[in-house]
Amino acid sequence: MAILFSMCCFILPSHVCAQSLSDQVDELLRGRIEVAGVPPKIEVIDELIHSSNVLPLFYERRAYRPAWSGDSGPLSRIDDLIKAIGQADREGLRPADYHLARLQTTLEEIRQNQKKRLPLNPHRLADLDLLATDAFLILGSHYLAGRINPETIDPEWVANRRETDLAVVLQKALDANHIKAALEDLLPQQPGYGRLKEALLKYRDLSARGGWPSVPDGPKLQKGDRGLRVALLRSRLVSEGVLRQGESVEAELFDNLLDEAVRQFQQRHGLDTDGVVGPATLGALNVSAQERVRQIEVNMERWRWLPQELGQQYILVNIANFELDVVEDGQPILVMKVVVGMDYRRTPVFSDKMTYLVLSPCWNVPPSIAVEDKLPLIRKDPGYLAKQNMKLIGGGGSETKEIDPMTVDWSKVTAESFNYRLRQAPGPWNALGRVKFMFPNKFNVYLHDTPSRELFAKPERTFSSGCIRLEKPIELAQYLLREDPKWSPENILAAIDKRVEQTVQLPKKVPVHLLYWTAWVTEDGAAHFRKDIYGRDKLVAAALAEKPPIAD
Repeated sequence: MAILFSMCCFILPSHVCAQSLSDQVDELLRGRIEVAGVPPKIEVIDELIHSSNVLPLFYERRAYRPAWSGDSGPLSRIDDLIKAIGQADREGLRPADYHLARLQTTLEEIRQNQKKRLPLNPHRLADLDLLATDAFLILGSHYLAGRINPETIDPEWVANRRETDLAVVLQKALDANHIKAALEDLLPQQPGYGRLKEALLKYRDLSARGGWPSVPDGPKLQKGDRGLRVALLRSRLVSEGVLRQGESVEAELFDNLLDEAVRQFQQRHGLDTDGVVGPATLGALNVSAQERVRQIEVNMERWRWLPQELGQQYILVNIANFELDVVEDGQPILVMKVVVGMDYRRTPVFSDKMTYLVLSPCWNVPPSIAVEDKLPLIRKDPGYLAKQNMKLIGGGGSETKEIDPMTVDWSKVTAESFNYRLRQAPGPWNALGRVKFMFPNKFNVYLHDTPSRELFAKPERTFSSGCIRLEKPIELAQYLLREDPKWSPENILAAIDKRVEQTVQLPKKVPVHLLYWTAWVTEDGAAHFRKDIYGRDKLVAAALAEKPPIAD
């Protein structure tokens, strides 16, 4: 036998006899990647390699050396990776989407063979390497920029997602032997994300224990009422931690403590805080714990679509909460209610920079609004434009001229033949109010004042055509111009009173983030939920539920 082995070594090329296990895995990795085609398609047993662009680059940079095994077999870092993948559920993601089961079975097979003192199979080590590298790169990309590209499911959503060279991140993690830490560093570092992560654990636990009892339909419940529905209401609030167990003597009495708890629940859900359990409050109470888990997971995904830093100073509008916050150094310094777009004219999600504001603005009515909203009103009453201090403009370029609307036969004007522009003069009647705030964008959306002040008293404020109406526009203007001595609060008001449109450049550009959060947690640990006014949660939840493609 020894003579036969020596003869084999004499016949075979010397480099084959001298080849180490790692060299064999190296050659297998190179071969599988180089024949994968363009774009690369690599399969490991019955699973597809998804990082088809970054993975070949990663191996090319390291001359195809295996990353997860050596001459003695798998390295301990593979165990660190498997543990990190198993914890992906804490981020609202499914560990199974990152080759977890296949990694575990492949590693177990290799280690069982090692225990039996069987030769290590380089093909299985190559499988393990490809699966592990792909798992790190895909999980890393999802931690960094989200599992979903929102622009593929919602045309009204423009994401400013973070980017980095994940091949470099993986190599550095291997060099430092800090796999888990490298992945965690890719997650959003803002406190808001961390608080949602803690809430996810709480609501998953609540859901696993059966959630909370439903409160049956019936008449409104309020302080002084008695009955079984009151007892169920109390139990429901105790289950979520809004009310403490045993604080009241009579479970079926709607007492002061229950009234306070109901108001707190309403405040956390964006409802009228009147202490009365009517249809809206009852509906929020009867949303299941499992649905709240899904809502938290959706909003954690949205955090992963954001840039690493929102800015030291910025304006944030939460569309679903109908609120604007001016933030400095992480703290809100000016908060106000807003009105956002109707369901069929939704306010989009994007970030940009505010560069100027306009005092006493004219309103140049967008063509779609002119045709869809104003034309039917003009047909009914040709005097409508005069009543609204609007002018009818015809022609184009240097040939524009004002037209008397009473000279137009409106019965013959259709949406297709409406070749006019509408312009509303500055003043208290103007739809944009006293000031508008501009951050030029492809949606032509901006912030502005409104004469319809009564709308801010409503809990759900979807009344605009997409732009955002402000409760405190003058306060915002004073804040933005505070560093310009020419624009004292008195001078701003004086300019507005002239009713002459005036553009004012801001001393510095201010980031504006129009976001859509239906779940968040405040610093005191209270979870807040909002109605999904545009149905955007459903799109994200459905996309998150999709499983990755499998091999043919």
